[in-house]
Amino acid sequence: MKRRLGYLTFVCRSVAIMVAVACAAWLGVSRAAAQPEAPSADGMFTRHHTQAQLLLSSVSAQPGETVWAGVDLKMDPGWHTYWKNAGDAGSPTKIEWTLPPGISAGDIRWPVPQKLPPAEVTTYGYEDETVLLVPLTLASNLAPGRVPLAAKVSWLECQNVCLPADAEVTAEITVGPESQASPEAAKLAAWMDKTPRPDRPFAFQAWWEKPAADDTRPLIVAGLAAAPAAPAVEHVDFFPDTSDQFEVQAATEKVPAAAGFELRKIVKKFSGDWPRSVSGLIVVENHGQRAGFEFNSPIGAQAPAGQAGATVSAGAAPPGLGQILLYAFLGGLILNLMPCVLPVIALKILGFVSEAHSEPGRVRKLGLVYGLGVLVSFLALAGLVISVKAAGHQAGWGMQFSSPVFVVCLTTLVLLVALNLFGVFEVAPGGRAWDAAGSLAARGGAAGAFFNGVLATTLATPCTAPYLAYALGFAFQESAAVILLVFLTVGLGLAAPYVLLSWQPAWLKFVPRPGLWMQRFKIAMGFPMLATVVWLFNVAASSYGKNVLWLGVFLVLAAFAVWIFGEFVQRGRRHRGLAVAATLLVLLGAYALVLEKELNWRVPVEVTPGGSLKESAQGIDWQPWTPEAVAAARAAGRPVLVDFTADWCVTCQFNRKTSLEISSVREKLKAVDAVALVGDYTHFPAAITAELNRYHAAGVPLVLVYPKDAAAEALVLPSLLTPGIVLSALDRAR
Repeated sequence: MKRRLGYLTFVCRSVAIMVAVACAAWLGVSRAAAQPEAPSADGMFTRHHTQAQLLLSSVSAQPGETVWAGVDLKMDPGWHTYWKNAGDAGSPTKIEWTLPPGISAGDIRWPVPQKLPPAEVTTYGYEDETVLLVPLTLASNLAPGRVPLAAKVSWLECQNVCLPADAEVTAEITVGPESQASPEAAKLAAWMDKTPRPDRPFAFQAWWEKPAADDTRPLIVAGLAAAPAAPAVEHVDFFPDTSDQFEVQAATEKVPAAAGFELRKIVKKFSGDWPRSVSGLIVVENHGQRAGFEFNSPIGAQAPAGQAGATVSAGAAPPGLGQILLYAFLGGLILNLMPCVLPVIALKILGFVSEAHSEPGRVRKLGLVYGLGVLVSFLALAGLVISVKAAGHQAGWGMQFSSPVFVVCLTTLVLLVALNLFGVFEVAPGGRAWDAAGSLAARGGAAGAFFNGVLATTLATPCTAPYLAYALGFAFQESAAVILLVFLTVGLGLAAPYVLLSWQPAWLKFVPRPGLWMQRFKIAMGFPMLATVVWLFNVAASSYGKNVLWLGVFLVLAAFAVWIFGEFVQRGRRHRGLAVAATLLVLLGAYALVLEKELNWRVPVEVTPGGSLKESAQGIDWQPWTPEAVAAARAAGRPVLVDFTADWCVTCQFNRKTSLEISSVREKLKAVDAVALVGDYTHFPAAITAELNRYHAAGVPLVLVYPKDAAAEALVLPSLLTPGIVLSALDRAR
């Protein structure tokens, strides 16, 4: 009996020990999972098998800018996290932002994922490291100073087992008058290149292969090469987006195709009708290099005749560099005739007249100096584009006009040029009003020629000629060397006519001799400058709203100060010191009381995007453009007219007045039941920049017409419209 009791006691003790060991092990794992994260010296947070850190593309930014934030997840070897569609198992990473008022976060831009093992349970995710990119938009009225940024990041990390984890990540950015890239900007730009590309080298389409069998149905996802430069399809796969109504299963079967590729996927329906469209990523791999392309296509009822065929496409790939440079040069030539540049051309006409009877060597020198001013300005613009891209932002033609401070400064500068032409004051110290050709020649010189080249370039940017838009759209997506080359070629086109005339003195013999008429002509040329001031004032109104009236007050006071300077300092004989003091007093008072206090010019008011483009009940019912608005209209079987425009774009306003907001187009829109969308590019929103790049357009105007057939590609209209072009496109969109 004792032996039995001893044996039983031994067994009970053994069981108790094993239970205790198991409980201790379980508690150890639980405590490890529940252990709060602790920041290290470099600001990184460690928890389990993943490290999270918040990176910023800029250490300082101006109000109204967009800064890219990157949540950097570094995983231990063998561990992984998940994409926005985790697949058969797993869970996507989530970011919950804690941001101060005036800063808003956009959607996550996910790098292209990979299929993760095991093959029996397909999931999509990342190994080793990934950076999830999020745009942070700073309000235009955000107060300067240091701003803390924080986010709670939650993810699921898996190896043989999956463990939930989260971390608080923080960073800080300075809001101020200047923007400065951070040391992490290059890394974020590199990860931006790993996100799905906006261009489409394939024309995509999808259709049902067979009728439905219960709740499953085979789907064909196809792509036809749209350009000679389309990537090879050594290995291609389709990673679908998620849906609550259906699932595109992970298994992929490649179907033989005459051109491009065809993939068979199985769709499993959970509820509702069979889907009418499908979206996700086409992932192409060639020689170890992977690239992802956004896929969004309606689903046809059957295969198209002959081949997979092309559907909505972003347009053909751009031509070769030589052809692009030709477009760039022609675009620069055309810019000389655009309304933005004509006032400066008027100044150069005066230069021709004044220098016509000078020594040929002097005329040639001034021509070269003018051309140098143009080229230096275009080099500066190219450098700006390169630096913006390096900081992880998107660049667009005319982006400097998105800065209200720039517009105010340029408006003041052009007003001073107009007042100088009217003779209110002279640029040269001690200069006199013109009454002879000699004084006009004395006013010229290398400095004046160089300045006119800079001013011509500055005013040219909002006028995008048809060829120029395509050439710059190509450049913005290329390397720094190509950007520099294309910008310099545009500058050569802009400067060529004046330089050519300055080097052909024989052509200047037809210029009339100097005389009193030159003084009158000079004054007449001041009026185009005043027209430019009015246009720039309208551009500023999009940033300051009704408060822009204070800018008018400042311009009047600046003109008054300049009149005092010209009348009593330059042309006066007595009390010049008092006149200088009065000039400075008026200018300083106008700046402090009007610009800083009343206008608050460095912190413009919030103006609803596109608000100035809305029409009355008798006009076109413009709605704000979004990709979702286009997709919804096309899903409903309605044509779509999209006008990408900006307040500072003269060509856009011309198109709107002559070819869009007219009775015949309004009636046609109603007849075809079209949806009219407007994309306001006045303040350079990143979403519209991406859409312009998708269509290889460097800037606005860009007008698109989507046919009601969701399988048809968008029609890209010319930059300069006529009513006939718009009406014909709407007829084709029926």
